[in-house]
Amino acid sequence: MHTIFKILLPEEYDLLKDAIPLITILIAGADGNIDSEERSWAEKVTNIRSYSLPEEYRGYYTEIGQDFGDRLDVLLADLPDNVIDRQMEITRRMGPINDILSKLEKKVAAAIYDEMCSFAKHVARASGGFLKFWSISREEKKWIGLPMLKTFTWYPEDDANAEEE
Repeated sequence: MHTIFKILLPEEYDLLKDAIPLITILIAGADGNIDSEERSWAEKVTNIRSYSLPEEYRGYYTEIGQDFGDRLDVLLADLPDNVIDRQMEITRRMGPINDILSKLEKKVAAAIYDEMCSFAKHVARASGGFLKFWSISREEKKWIGLPMLKTFTWYPEDDANAEEE
């Protein structure tokens, strides 16, 4: 765990890591079917982010990527089969992420929030549309903004103002 996350309890950090497979299930399963393209693309995006993001966030995605497929299977088996029930359960499980992100520095919370929303969009674009790629279905559009999470923002002047106080 990178030092930016040290303030979190182990179970809070685990939920933050579970958010990525939960987002995968939420978005990929919005139409009632999690296809292999969506699943494969989610795993690829997770792996890409383990080396393409700024150093302080790479470890987060590296840890997620180590057992992404297995964790996805465990969570999927634990969630309801009915799409609406599954969406509501994921919403309930992800709700505490708001409090977890609030514990982090504003810059870190905003980056993680943005990464989660971006990840959701990548999963949504994994199938559908022309040649079944880059189109977002109506069902997925309802969820890609992750409405269970409040928006976390950060501006460089936030840090400057905090130093002045």
